Amino acid sequence: MNKKAAVHNLGCKVNAYETEAMQQLLEEAGYEIVPFGEKADVYLINTCTVTNIADRKSRQMLHKARKMNPDAVVVAAGCYAQTDTENLKKDGAVDLILGNNQKHQIVEVLEKYEKERKKELHVIEINRTREYEELSISHTAEHVRAYIKVQDGCNQFCTYCIIPYARGRVRSRRTEEIIDEVKTLAAKGYQEVVLTGIHLSSYGVDFKDQEKENLLSLIRAVHNTEGIKRIRLGSLEPRIITEEFMEGIAALPKVCPHFHLSLQSGCNRTLERMNRRYTAEEYREKCELIRKYYSAPALTTDVITGFPGETEEDFRESLEFVRSIRFYETHIFKYSRRQGTKAAAMDGQLTEAVKARRSEEFLELNEQRESEYVEAMAGKELEILLEEEEELDGRQYLIGHSREYVKTAVEKRDGLKVNDLITVKGIKVLENHILLAK
Repeated sequence: MNKKAAVHNLGCKVNAYETEAMQQLLEEAGYEIVPFGEKADVYLINTCTVTNIADRKSRQMLHKARKMNPDAVVVAAGCYAQTDTENLKKDGAVDLILGNNQKHQIVEVLEKYEKERKKELHVIEINRTREYEELSISHTAEHVRAYIKVQDGCNQFCTYCIIPYARGRVRSRRTEEIIDEVKTLAAKGYQEVVLTGIHLSSYGVDFKDQEKENLLSLIRAVHNTEGIKRIRLGSLEPRIITEEFMEGIAALPKVCPHFHLSLQSGCNRTLERMNRRYTAEEYREKCELIRKYYSAPALTTDVITGFPGETEEDFRESLEFVRSIRFYETHIFKYSRRQGTKAAAMDGQLTEAVKARRSEEFLELNEQRESEYVEAMAGKELEILLEEEEELDGRQYLIGHSREYVKTAVEKRDGLKVNDLITVKGIKVLENHILLAK
């Protein structure tokens, strides 16, 4: 009888990609993949360590797996496994510890454990490696859109962030490997790809000078792949937005006008304490440059509220800056003190009540701006990639996203199906910022 494996992902899109890659390695080795809530012979948890809460969730899932089947092999993989190895070694719920850059070994590690039944640690000094861990997927849980990991690691060392210690230095994937994967996915009917990484803007900086690969050259190569109709980009750093970069991607019609440009704060004093390496004024110039090349791009961002030492004046400055940029969406995070980072030792740690109040003001602004952006789509022609069927107000709709990533609904009718790419006209906004179109 085939062994059963249950896989659970915690964390970011890169983690999700790696989880799918490990699952496909297990499938190829003959494992039957079952839902995580079912009894299995192997439980694989790809952990996250971005916050202390993420650490706690990782431990909870590992212990949940042990309770579901005390005889199972429980594997802790990924970022939390990388950064808190000592505690996991003592944790009786965990049998195998698989750090970053070791996930490709999942099948071999399990085979060895079956023979020896001995708790093992497979964790390297991640900051010393320059090798990109080659993982790939041939299909994905999403029906029409595929996330593709092209880069790992980060050299930025923002003062609040543990990720460089969990993921190591920048390591880029070879363009030819990426294109092979894109071709495989395109042949299976995927029309949209999202290029993602831990610090996507750094793609290619670790290659030798003569190779001249960078994010723009990679996007061009993906654009030339037959079958791919749309390209999205993961989170970008402001400094990559140059005249050359924008001119380059604006010439590629498959690139969607949807840009997530990481901000974190609109206050220069806070940005400096965060070690973000740009000013609010420079950030504004980058947004203006994007809008020079695209008439109504969807600009989205991240903001941290309640960073250590953030005064009420600093907070107001950040809020007004975000208001002035007119983002489509702003993802709000209350500062979470992360042991092992410089910010954790800073003076001026704020109370949860202050963080929550400031977060609420940002959330109110985000709700307003998101409504405004979606409402502005009424009357416009939009290209929609249909993704799923859903019932709204007692009627059946096909739901998809526009190139700007506005969630859009069209009434179900004969001849329309998931993965169709259609042109429609926005009519009005339904509940939850969903645009009705026909």
